[in-house]
Amino acid sequence: MAQVSSGQLSDEEKLHILQRHDQFRPWCSLDEKRYCLVCGEIITGREIRVMRDKGENGPQRVTCPTEDCNSTPMEWVWPTDDVLIKIAMVELECHHRRLIARAASAMRSLSKKKARNAIDRTRSEPPFG
Repeated sequence: MAQVSSGQLSDEEKLHILQRHDQFRPWCSLDEKRYCLVCGEIITGREIRVMRDKGENGPQRVTCPTEDCNSTPMEWVWPTDDVLIKIAMVELECHHRRLIARAASAMRSLSKKKARNAIDRTRSEPPFG
């Protein structure tokens, strides 16, 4: 499967390819955006990769432009306000969990430090001779 470079396709050709391959949501412009459910990125029609099997005459497919993401139109949705709010809430929850994990780690570290200090204070010092 070879990627067709964007220089090889006119805007009209690429838009036509997107319209033909995305049976789930219509494309009116290459500037339209979609949210990829696989990688979590917002992508535009201009960025989407066009792949072609076996040279110039092979069948085409379109994939997400994000590195290591090979999602297809079925996995792209319109970035509506509801979708963007849900994305923001998930990101906020992940950030919140990371903060809690850091706080827990800091508390464990502080607890160990206090325990070491308490042990050090209880050790008897040798008498002065």
